[in-house]
Amino acid sequence: MAENDLQAFERMVERILREIPTEFSRYIKPLAIQVCDVPDDRLCREMQLDDPMELLGLYQGVDLEQKSIEDVPEDLDRVYLYRLPLLEYWREEGGLLEDHVRETLLHEIGHHFGFSDADMERICAEARSEHARKP
Repeated sequence: MAENDLQAFERMVERILREIPTEFSRYIKPLAIQVCDVPDDRLCREMQLDDPMELLGLYQGVDLEQKSIEDVPEDLDRVYLYRLPLLEYWREEGGLLEDHVRETLLHEIGHHFGFSDADMERICAEARSEHARKP
């Protein structure tokens, strides 16, 4: 994939979404997935990031554990994937870019569900295992 090919990156994310574990798939329909090159300046200030390349992904919203049917949502819950930091991470760590994107996406979707880091690690490990078994 050409590093500057945003559309190819977005197609990869769509393919990964079609392959996510069943445990997630039925609950993410109202979740918007957005690919950006890097986090914007406002977000970097809010999160006190020294370098926008530090952030691979982000969940913004109210997790399902905290939602109430009485609450009127102000906006869609969103997962942001930051393409340039993910590409840099992939170059540093090696392996397959798709695997790094999958891990980041599953981790951020896990926040939507209110999962703990331990829950997300288990789910990501299962996804790695399932993906490795596919022909």
